[in-house]
Amino acid sequence: MKSLQERLTCVEKHVKAHNITVMIIGLGSVGTYLLDYIVSRNDEDIRIVVVGRNHEKMEKNVNIVRVAALIRGLNRTHIEIEADVDLNDISAIQAAVDKYRPDFIVNSSRAYPGLKYGSISWSNVRAYGIWTPLAIRFTKNVMEACERADTDALVINTSYSDAVIPWLKSAGKPYPDFGSGNMNHLVPRIRFAVAEMLNVKDFWNVDVVFAAGHFHDVCISKEGQTEGVYLPLAVYYRGEEQKLEQSEIFRRCKIAMPVDAQRNMMNASSNYQIIDAVINAIRTGKEQRVFSPGVFGEIGGYPVRIGYKDSALDAWIDESVFSFETMNKADRASMALDGIEDVTDGTLIYTDALIAKAKKAFGVELPKRVAFNEIDETAGFIIDKIITPQLSKQ
Repeated sequence: MKSLQERLTCVEKHVKAHNITVMIIGLGSVGTYLLDYIVSRNDEDIRIVVVGRNHEKMEKNVNIVRVAALIRGLNRTHIEIEADVDLNDISAIQAAVDKYRPDFIVNSSRAYPGLKYGSISWSNVRAYGIWTPLAIRFTKNVMEACERADTDALVINTSYSDAVIPWLKSAGKPYPDFGSGNMNHLVPRIRFAVAEMLNVKDFWNVDVVFAAGHFHDVCISKEGQTEGVYLPLAVYYRGEEQKLEQSEIFRRCKIAMPVDAQRNMMNASSNYQIIDAVINAIRTGKEQRVFSPGVFGEIGGYPVRIGYKDSALDAWIDESVFSFETMNKADRASMALDGIEDVTDGTLIYTDALIAKAKKAFGVELPKRVAFNEIDETAGFIIDKIITPQLSKQ
């Protein structure tokens, strides 16, 4: 694939030419929420292409989004459906990318749709990393198709990007540029908590710089604590740094949320934010900050800047407050608690603690290492030996 900078330049040209194409691969709950959010921009420069297998299902989802948005007077976006695309078929994905030449590709596909994996793993092994082979299963196909098509698109991944994107990069494979979700779900909670502690109503004027891996998105959101791990966090109100007790901030982040697919409103919003940030950086010339897991193939999640450097559009990890080394150390500690010891040389390495927990909870022996060429086999093993038996008990 072309370099990120080359692809950003291509996207910039299309934004300035008022000709932006967003491709959403997989129109489940994340994809449908995202479709709704983009349509609600009321931006006639944007065309959306939804890609998947089932035309009838996609058409129904597209129609309700189109009609509902137009009722609100917020629909100037054209939507096209590209059906009969099997995500196991790399050539079919490539054909769709070649046909539409999108500026943004959002991979919202799931190897096991309709299931929140955490509903099984958190209560049993207190970790999410066990599902990484499932999360990467279609992502690797999408990226292979993007490479074959020599796409100019920016690619955003939605499923466990903290480990999935680094796994692809470490294997020397094409990988998504950005990940969505995870820590991005926690940042708004922090903003609400800080506003509450400062007793101010304009929570939108609270700014946050933060880095953490997936485990802490879940742990802080559910329990309001960090499991004893230091996390780089700085908070600001109207531009002034606020010296607040971090443990109290995190304690207040524990707020009631749905546990079903409705939670995917947050993941879809995270995808939307990345697309919006790129477009706004181009249109306004002002730097934008987003939070992204797995960004640029780095394990864990980081603050990212999108803007102009030396007159060229670029994106980079924001080290204005914390060094990369500090953030990476915290991210790796967080990912270890999530069951990921490391991702290196194309191999995912589970922690011994996760292997022991899985043995006790599910009666299965996870492999210590999963090589890149063992992804499909391991994903099938996880479905057959863990997911299917657990669902049969419900």
